[in-house]
Amino acid sequence: MTASERLERINELARKKKSVGLTDAEVKEQAELRKSYLEDFRKNLRGQLENIEIKQPDGTIISVKKRHDERYGVSEDGTRA
Repeated sequence: MTASERLERINELARKKKSVGLTDAEVKEQAELRKSYLEDFRKNLRGQLENIEIKQPDGTIISVKKRHDERYGVSEDGTRA
C-alpha cells in the first residue's frame, strides 16, 4: 500500500467512525495504519533534519545531526555516550 493510499484509508476510516462507527477489525486496522503512517512521517522528518547544515557565528558549517549528537552525547554508532 502506498503512502497516499494509506492516508486515504485512514481518512476513510475516520469519516466512517464519525458517521456510523467502526467494527473491531476496522478499529485495529485504523490503529495499525496510523502507527505505520507516523513511523514513516518521523523517518522522513529525521532524514530531512539530518541533511540541514547550520552556519556557526565563526563561519564554520555544522550539520544538525552532528550538533545534536554533540549536545546529547551520542556517539558515532548511535548509542549514548
